[in-house]
Amino acid sequence: MPPHATLPPAGEIALAHSHQVQNAIRNEIDNANGWISFEQYMNKALYAPGLGYYSGGAMKFGGAGDFVTAPEISPLFSRTLARQILQINEQINNAQILEFGAGSGKLALDLLLELESKSALPEKYCILEVSAELQQRQRELFSDRAAHLLHLIDWLEQLPETFNGVILANEVLDAMPVHLVEWQDNELFERGVTWQNDQFKWQQRPIQSTALQTAANQLAAQVNPDINPEIHYISEINLAARRFIHSLADTLQQGVIILIDYGFGSNEYYHPQRNQGTLMCHYRHHAHDDPFYLPGLQDITSHVDFSAILDATGDTELVLLGYTNQAHFLINCGITKILAQTPAEDINNYLPQANQLQKLVSPAEMGELFKVIAFGKNIIQPLIGFDGGDMTRLL
Repeated sequence: MPPHATLPPAGEIALAHSHQVQNAIRNEIDNANGWISFEQYMNKALYAPGLGYYSGGAMKFGGAGDFVTAPEISPLFSRTLARQILQINEQINNAQILEFGAGSGKLALDLLLELESKSALPEKYCILEVSAELQQRQRELFSDRAAHLLHLIDWLEQLPETFNGVILANEVLDAMPVHLVEWQDNELFERGVTWQNDQFKWQQRPIQSTALQTAANQLAAQVNPDINPEIHYISEINLAARRFIHSLADTLQQGVIILIDYGFGSNEYYHPQRNQGTLMCHYRHHAHDDPFYLPGLQDITSHVDFSAILDATGDTELVLLGYTNQAHFLINCGITKILAQTPAEDINNYLPQANQLQKLVSPAEMGELFKVIAFGKNIIQPLIGFDGGDMTRLL
């Protein structure tokens, strides 16, 4: 039985949409002489204008979507993050906030409401969102819940030339298209996609990209010399994330970049026992590993190699300010103190928040797998989120 045989069925309209996405990818394969890299496939499936998962109209976030992010789990997440932003913005004149991939808009909403309660609203809250449909949902959320804050929000189509303040990316890196590489029979290949017998198929080819070849060679020779080239080993390399970091470094003049996502340092990411990589798909709260299933209707992600993110800052002016897991970061920033503002005797309000806190910090939930990494430019003060539990040694 295929791994997706037990997944919820898609309706006729959704299936028709997925068929459109499938045809668009097939055309790209045909135009490329029958083969495209997985990075190209993933990019098309997620971001093809009007068709891809993140640019189409399907519900993605929350209980009715495919997955739930930390801001949807609880306002405690955003309220706690606000404490870190307050500390940073004390050093910056006319500080702003720039959020990538704001999703449902819940992080922006709760963050701004918390900052407003502290009389510390930013000059501007910028959102760079690739999906026009998600932009509309974000506008509707603020119109319904905090219309008086709409004037602060500026939806951007591209990075500003310069920026001062805090740049946020929560679960953004994991959705960037990745290359797949294979080590097999003493040779190194790139895994790509073809169309055969009316379906997408895997097909490997020698690596053509110099940047990808260099990154793959470094992994095999430096990151994990225990990888036996005679053993079939598949993993991901995210070149897009490295380019993303360079773009942020060029834009940021003074401030902090905070990246929150699930992943590991290189030694754990490319462990010999993780020989099938970390690629994962999410469809209506079901996780599976078939990226060819219903393209355009499911999320496709990979874990983040945080060592590669750090390496990407090597020729920039960015300084590493801290790396830890989500549990340490939130506890350091005072999430338990925020929960304590609700009396424990108020069971109807306290217990749901206590359960939400557990999901955010428990090692069995999001607390350990999710990491927080911060880079700064022209920032002196150490960040409170990394006072305890620093994990920089694992990068």
